[in-house]
Amino acid sequence: MTEHPEPSPVPRKDPVDAIVDQWARVRPDLDTAAMEVFGRVFRLARAMGDRMEKAYARFGISRGEFDALATLRRSGEPYTLSPRQLSATLMLTTGGMTGRLDKLERAGLLRRSPDPHDRRGLQVTLTERGLELIDEAVGAGLAVQTEALSALDAAQAAQVAGLLRDLLAGTEE
Repeated sequence: MTEHPEPSPVPRKDPVDAIVDQWARVRPDLDTAAMEVFGRVFRLARAMGDRMEKAYARFGISRGEFDALATLRRSGEPYTLSPRQLSATLMLTTGGMTGRLDKLERAGLLRRSPDPHDRRGLQVTLTERGLELIDEAVGAGLAVQTEALSALDAAQAAQVAGLLRDLLAGTEE
């Protein structure tokens, strides 16, 4: 991340400011502080989601498919999890997970096989091709995120990460 000069005393205006200003005119009784935070979080999530989708499309996968492959990769060798473990990690229904796994298996990026410890169960494993693809895709995705984060210096990025961690923890309790 690059060094940036101190922010100017007059902050730049963005679309969320315009929305908050409109509410202040028509409903001055409202406290819109939360709207200022979450409006920006939502816009940022949408903008970065679109950028990430483009980054992963180069590899022939969607963000959701990236998430499944990345979850297997992060699990460590032998890069194997049950469909239930994947569903829980990705917060997907089993039906949603099945469709995603079907597509990834047809593409040769993972394989499903019987679970040797549970006759009724399956296990999902990254193939060599899947491992190579996810390693490239994660690098491409991180490059996109790092470029977006370059608008902040390292201290600002760390501060934002900490604040968002606290906010997320407060919403998940």
